[in-house]
This record gives sequence, structure tokens and C-alpha cells, in this order.
Amino acid sequence: MDFKSQKTLTVVLYAMYIAAIFSAGIFAVIALIINYVKRDDVKGTIFESHFTWQIQTVWKYLIWNIIGIFPFFLLFLVQNNEQLFNGVALLSFIFLIAVVIISWLWIIYRAIKGLIKVNENKAIY
Repeated sequence: MDFKSQKTLTVVLYAMYIAAIFSAGIFAVIALIINYVKRDDVKGTIFESHFTWQIQTVWKYLIWNIIGIFPFFLLFLVQNNEQLFNGVALLSFIFLIAVVIISWLWIIYRAIKGLIKVNENKAIY
């Protein structure tokens, strides 16, 4: 792959990660697969750091969303107390929404930062 092709692919992958927010993560899965498949093609170039950045972004995003779901497991502990159950359910839901929104903003930030560096023909690190 030549420099222009690598740059175009990197930009497309950043766009896919942003679009993943609106596709229930489907575009992120596709972009992640492309990152892993094409990683050797960008080895030793500025785009290698971008691919690493993108891969790390997806895995960290996934971890944060799993953490966001974790409080719902507390519902099993309080299922016999309706009032406590409702309170835990509400707080778990609010926590999950906050984690999702913050992680969306984080992905957008990382994608924009990456796009700026790609536009400047610089590595992300």
C-alpha cells in the first residue's frame, strides 16, 4: 500500500468508528477487523500508531460499556425488596446512560484527534 492509500484507509476507519455510535457498534466491529487485517500493511509508517490508537479505542470503549452494565447485577441481590429494587434499577440505568454518553464523547474525541494528526501527516503518539 502506498502512503495515499494508507492515509485514506486510516481516515475511513476513523469515520467508521464515529459512525459506529449510530450503528449499534456494527461499524466499529468492521473497522476493528480491518485494523487487524491491514495492520501489517502500515507497519513502520505513521499510520501504525493510528491503527494501534484505533484498536485501543475500541477495546477500552467495550470495557467501559461492560462496566456500565455491571450495576444491573446488583438487582439480583435486592430482588426481594421492591422499593430497593426500583432504586437500584434507576441508579443502574442512570449510571449506564452516563457511561454510554461519556464513552461516545470519548470515541468522538479520539477520532477527531486522530483525524487532525492524519491530516497533518503525523503519528498519533
